[in-house]
Amino acid sequence: MQEILVNVDKQRNKTIVVVENGRLVEKYQENDGAERLEGNIYIGKVQNVLLGMQAAFVDIGKEKNTFIHIRDVMPKASNETGNKNESLNKYNIKDYIRTEMPILVQVKKDSTSKKGARVSTHMNISGRYIVLMPNSEFITVSKKIEDIKEKNRLLNMVKPIVPKGYGIIIRTSAEGKNETEIKEDLDKLIKKWQNILEKYNNLKKQKTFIPKIIYKNQGIIEKLILDLVDKELTRIIANDETTYAEIEKDIKNMQLDSDIKLELKKGETVLDIYDLETQLEKADNRKVWLKCGGFITIDKTEALTAIDVNSGKYVGTKDLAKTIFTVNKEATVEIAKQVRLRDIGGIIIIDYIDMENKDDKEKILKELEENLKKDRSKTQVIGFTPLDLLEMTRKHMWSND
Repeated sequence: MQEILVNVDKQRNKTIVVVENGRLVEKYQENDGAERLEGNIYIGKVQNVLLGMQAAFVDIGKEKNTFIHIRDVMPKASNETGNKNESLNKYNIKDYIRTEMPILVQVKKDSTSKKGARVSTHMNISGRYIVLMPNSEFITVSKKIEDIKEKNRLLNMVKPIVPKGYGIIIRTSAEGKNETEIKEDLDKLIKKWQNILEKYNNLKKQKTFIPKIIYKNQGIIEKLILDLVDKELTRIIANDETTYAEIEKDIKNMQLDSDIKLELKKGETVLDIYDLETQLEKADNRKVWLKCGGFITIDKTEALTAIDVNSGKYVGTKDLAKTIFTVNKEATVEIAKQVRLRDIGGIIIIDYIDMENKDDKEKILKELEENLKKDRSKTQVIGFTPLDLLEMTRKHMWSND
């Protein structure tokens, strides 16, 4: 059973949490007045092209210009790795971009206090069952669908109905769905894209067009409802009338065929339910204690997140290797929980207590992969580096930076 709880304080700041059977699994903050750009699509204007960096700065009508790299402009080589492994020697940014030209871009990474947003010409628009990728012809299935027969069924069902010039990612929520349901979702997304293109084409004809937003991405709550409606979402609780009305409108617009119970607890602190305040406090701690007596520390930097595993108070048995494995295994379960709860994105480096036994390392890798299956976000476990650090990546669900 999953529930979404939305608590609005006196300053109009929202704390949005996802609860599974009374346990906090995801949390997000939305500050009133703090604008989020990620996922939005803009008509921008190229300000200057940096030939040496194979990049450019694009004005989208915000205080800071956004940054775009050649990899986010040239044709996508792979849907799995994008252009990450593509050689740049045969490409030149000036063949795609020139100063003052109008450009249609989507924000992929929000701006920070130090940097402007990162944008791309590779678009994607999420629906209930699929993600539409215009100007691409890749058709793939979410890795979280593990049943080979189901993967093949979905691929064979979808390929004939996807028009030329479009690619799609079949989401986990499409598992078990029929062609009619998926085609309805596809048609809605294509219509959205065509409206975006029409607006863009009309605006770029203007000699003095002004960079502006063309498509606004889903808000946190709307995205959560869309993602969780097919995963036992039973109840949404809000403590604010305005927010309650917005959620009610979103559910109606989505035309969901699910009985989600929507409750208003006006003026109450909904985080008192399930003792969530205590769970939230622990979720902000740098140090997280394990039941065995060991602990992990989580340190986020601009480049990556470092997680360190320590034995702490745990003395274990006389068998040192067994003691180390016990702490590392329990830490692995907690790490998978914490990266989801804190919505940690990007490169994650885990410094486990050194294990000499290769079998123990393999068991830890499998344990991590198994626990990450509960995470809705895309994760990739790379493995242990020569320095015995475990490297993984995770795509954040929604940046809080």
